[in-house]
Amino acid sequence: MYIESIELKNYRNYNSLALEFDKGTNIFYGDNAQGKTNILEAAYLCSTTKSHRGSKDRELIKFDADEAHIRMFVNKDGISRKIDMHLKKSKPKGIAIDGIPIRKASELFGLLNIVFFSPEDLNIIKNGPGERRRFMDLELCQLDKLYLSNLSSYNHVLNQRNKLLKDIAFQESLKDTLEIWDEQFVQYGREIIETRRRFIDEINGIMEKIHSSITGNREKIELVYEPSVPDENFYQELSKNREKDCRFKQTSVGPHRDDFSVKVNGIDIRRYGSQGQQRTAALSLKLSEIYMVKKVIKDMPVLLLDDVLSELDSNRQNYLLNSISHVQTMITCTGLDDFIDKRFHINKIFKVIDGDVFCPS
Repeated sequence: MYIESIELKNYRNYNSLALEFDKGTNIFYGDNAQGKTNILEAAYLCSTTKSHRGSKDRELIKFDADEAHIRMFVNKDGISRKIDMHLKKSKPKGIAIDGIPIRKASELFGLLNIVFFSPEDLNIIKNGPGERRRFMDLELCQLDKLYLSNLSSYNHVLNQRNKLLKDIAFQESLKDTLEIWDEQFVQYGREIIETRRRFIDEINGIMEKIHSSITGNREKIELVYEPSVPDENFYQELSKNREKDCRFKQTSVGPHRDDFSVKVNGIDIRRYGSQGQQRTAALSLKLSEIYMVKKVIKDMPVLLLDDVLSELDSNRQNYLLNSISHVQTMITCTGLDDFIDKRFHINKIFKVIDGDVFCPS
């Protein structure tokens, strides 16, 4: 699968833009704050319905416009498909596939799989558990529509339960209705826990080999899933914490508080690892995503690298570049020297200057 082209209208700092991509390596270079990342963000948004930055729709629309439009053509199994996305400041986004509107985001997932790698991802190991949960959710939602449905239902029930916990403070008789929400909460939560556990187990098998290769067989890495509560004891723990939840007006246990640890040679590097170890582990984790997707969909995803090379030393740069030669890749950077010095093959170059994109000959 690969992205054939993308068109933007009133998106971020672009009035109008139309680009055609190569199946291989596409590089966007230019100074900072020119709009390079916005192109990658639009591609990710058009395939997942979400910004990798967590931005809201109204923040993606050019400040002097009321709505924005993205059109992207993708090729999967030799068949070209068109994705249209309308972003509106005060209404939900509209999405159409081949001109036919869709009602659920899940209908879009699977049309194009993307792995996004930004400098922030290099801190995924040392940052808080929210970042690691987000990593699991973003990948699983692309690969598993049932997980997407369960996660959406779980978050809905969680929000309703938390609202009820606040209301109980003013009307204690409402406490009797908690049981209804708790049953649904546990049902969806157990599904999420089981899927996340399988995901961590599968990615471990891939990541171990990658990390060993990057570190010259000096380090053995392992991800350890840390659910907030064991699925078999979920209901009992939720019931036990009910008074506490009422007191603090929030749900204290469940997959929304999950985490996973990253152990290198048995040591938890979230707390005790060097910055170099943490960054190498993050690189191994993101590269594992590529092969995880390939294993599930029997095809390679599109890889988006947003100014990552400048954050890696020479050895990690070399490993990353050698790993992506067989994947459609879009890379943003401030200059081409690193690629020229390493004689890395570039299929297409785009120069980005303040919302304008040129293809140097």
